[in-house]
Amino acid sequence: MKLLPRKFSVLPNHVGYLFRKNRFDVKLEPGIYRYFDPLKEIHIITLPTTIKIQNVVNQEVLTEDNIALRFSYFIEYRIGDTDKYVTRFDVHNHFAGAYEAEQLLHNLTQVYLRDLISKVASEDLNDRREELLNVVPETLRRELSDYGLELMRLMLRDVTFPKTIQDLFARHLEAKIRAKADLENARTTVATARALKNAAELMKDDDNIKFFQLLETINKIADKGRHTFVIGDLQHSGLSVQK
Repeated sequence: MKLLPRKFSVLPNHVGYLFRKNRFDVKLEPGIYRYFDPLKEIHIITLPTTIKIQNVVNQEVLTEDNIALRFSYFIEYRIGDTDKYVTRFDVHNHFAGAYEAEQLLHNLTQVYLRDLISKVASEDLNDRREELLNVVPETLRRELSDYGLELMRLMLRDVTFPKTIQDLFARHLEAKIRAKADLENARTTVATARALKNAAELMKDDDNIKFFQLLETINKIADKGRHTFVIGDLQHSGLSVQK
């Protein structure tokens, strides 16, 4: 009976580790490999080097002003150093190793975010959410790099306040909008009053304007009944009205 070599495959964007008799033997790049292994003493594990995303939801935290809220976030990471990863996690059980890595990411990022949010007042949190995680902290990167993990991005996804706090925020926002509208109305009123004052100053000594005001007054009096008007020298003799 002719012995045929066993075929092993390392997929693209993966790194392979060949173990012989449960001892590390060689690191493999993507490709197809054939080894004679009549006693089935060889096995290969492969690790992906592509970016992965992990979602963490419904985490509780207290803000600086002691408001309890829930937040969700996502982690973007990859295996940056496969050699360290192999020594740190149970890579021979694929699911166990991946679970351990995700739990580590979850715990370390959760502690960091809770500490970060606890230093921010609740009403400032939404405005500062992008600023807070603009740069992944170096301490967190360093901790994870010891396990072969590279943290690419950490971002808050949702922040949920209790219903009572949401109602308070809504009323606060409504009051701010109303105050802004009242301020604009006051400014408009002041501007109008100033314009009328300026117009009155201009009209005070203008004879033509006085004449038109007089005509307007006559029209108003005439609308109320039948009258006889005797108009002489408007400047000196004035106006007499007879019924």
